[in-house]
Amino acid sequence: MKNELKIPKFKNEDEEREFWSNTSLDKYFDAKDFQKASFPNLKPSVKSISLRLSLGMLNNLKMISKKKDIPYQSYIKMVLDERINKELAR
Repeated sequence: MKNELKIPKFKNEDEEREFWSNTSLDKYFDAKDFQKASFPNLKPSVKSISLRLSLGMLNNLKMISKKKDIPYQSYIKMVLDERINKELAR
């Protein structure tokens, strides 16, 4: 540890999140106290696919996502996720 400052006890995660978002970590920790994390066997959690869409559908998706200020591929994933959750809830 860098110094003798004690990390306070927190009532809940929100209180802890607020504390760390407004506190510099270097007041409590020194970089030499940590080792670099390595995950050599970690597999990617996403799979690339090819999806054929009509030009009109793609343009509409891009237009909507631009209005929402979201990359269009992220927007497609959000729409798919919402629909999948709705179907699974049936």
